[in-house]
Amino acid sequence: MSGLTAVAIKAKLRTPGRHGDGKGLYLQVGETGSASWIVRVQKNGKRRDIGLGSFDKVSLARARQLASDVRTQVEAGIDPRTERKKAAGIPTFKEAAIIVHGERKAMWRNSKHGAQWLSTLETYAYGQIGDVAVSEVNGGQVRDLLAEIWLEKNETARRVRQRIAAVIDWAVGKGYREASLPMAAINKALPKAAKRGHHAALAWADLPTFMANLRGKDFSWGRLGLEAAILTATRSGEIREATWDEVDLEKALWAIPAARMKAGREHVVPLSPAAVAVFQSAYDRKAASQKYIFAGTKHGKPMSDMTLGKALKDMGESVTVHGFRSTFRDWVAEDTQFSGDLAEAALAHVIADKTVAAYQRGTMLDKRRILMNTWAEYAGGNKKS
Repeated sequence: MSGLTAVAIKAKLRTPGRHGDGKGLYLQVGETGSASWIVRVQKNGKRRDIGLGSFDKVSLARARQLASDVRTQVEAGIDPRTERKKAAGIPTFKEAAIIVHGERKAMWRNSKHGAQWLSTLETYAYGQIGDVAVSEVNGGQVRDLLAEIWLEKNETARRVRQRIAAVIDWAVGKGYREASLPMAAINKALPKAAKRGHHAALAWADLPTFMANLRGKDFSWGRLGLEAAILTATRSGEIREATWDEVDLEKALWAIPAARMKAGREHVVPLSPAAVAVFQSAYDRKAASQKYIFAGTKHGKPMSDMTLGKALKDMGESVTVHGFRSTFRDWVAEDTQFSGDLAEAALAHVIADKTVAAYQRGTMLDKRRILMNTWAEYAGGNKKS
């Protein structure tokens, strides 16, 4: 094929299509008259077209040199696009992780946690994606590195997953990539792991059936309290000791005071429509002087933990009330695209900097409302995750 010339190019610019210069270099002319250079390369049977820039900015001689450079890189097993992004200042995953670690470490309560945050990535992620441009890290790579430890070291693998996602989300925020990782697809592609923790938990896939059975039983304060605990993903004590002055049903908010929270700070729970209905049912049944939302057997006293336990036992399940918090957390991780930080905020766990905002009535509260509404819809058999 004859090479292009300056005279020939002027004529080609009036003809849409690809015009070859030789050795895979083409001038691509669009219908509107715009033109750009591309080079077609092939390696191991795979063909790729790589852009070299617009005709207005890249001369014929420069395009030939760039095409030659690309061919050399491909033959050497180097990805030209990754190299170009590195030259443009896009960091590798390892470099990005170090930056994210530096930005977050001031929010951690102890240096040990900060060191572990980075060391887990060094041990389990850098070998596979450490030198990959943060813009090029994909779901398949992350799934494969997690799969290596998912069954043997599941808790560690979950932390690695959360930290990788944090780095990638940072890269999106910085404009280094357009989208976060497809976490829902990654989670579904991983093998099923045993339940973690000390509290027996119901499998999240079984929750809609369980809720249907629970709601089909005759009324009892224990069953109503159990349903409220599930829909709000709160602890047994937080539900049992809930009082009417903490709840605003019109705003669909439940503000649990710091004195009753494990972390020692107020936790505002956005109530889904289903949760509001449960609280309203309790209100419609309450005695005139009833302080606690879910009535105990003794007047003026909160419901006992045994009452909730009995309601659960009557359902024929060998799980715990607290275990439904694990059910919620596993559902978020394995069946939704909500972030781990958002789930931790909903559980009132004190973690990294995003969680600080979760205890305020701002954007994070709005995001948690969407999360809790989706959880209630899923629990009710209306899967929208």
